[in-house]
Amino acid sequence: MLRYLFGVAATRALGADFPWGTLGVNIIGSFVMGALVTALALLGSSSQGLRAFLAVGVLGGFTTFSSFSLDFATLMERGQTSTAALYLVGSVGISLLAIFAGMAATRAVLA
Repeated sequence: MLRYLFGVAATRALGADFPWGTLGVNIIGSFVMGALVTALALLGSSSQGLRAFLAVGVLGGFTTFSSFSLDFATLMERGQTSTAALYLVGSVGISLLAIFAGMAATRAVLA
């Protein structure tokens, strides 16, 4: 539900010509995933079940890789190759930067 609401808000704020909502939740989700796994590793107090629930269940429900794939395919089928390429690089590249930023931020706070 949060992913949907974020998408609606992003579309209202930034327009529907680019999948801003999907890009945003993937970046935010990657940052939170980095922070979560780092916090759980540093604190060493969580069970495997808790890790799976938070990482796979909660964040898996929030992030949207399948939606990303559909958005990319739609842009390609519309002939918007440059936009699709930008979306691909932004989604993967910025999300990877975000996961490392989340890890570093959590280490700075907890270590």
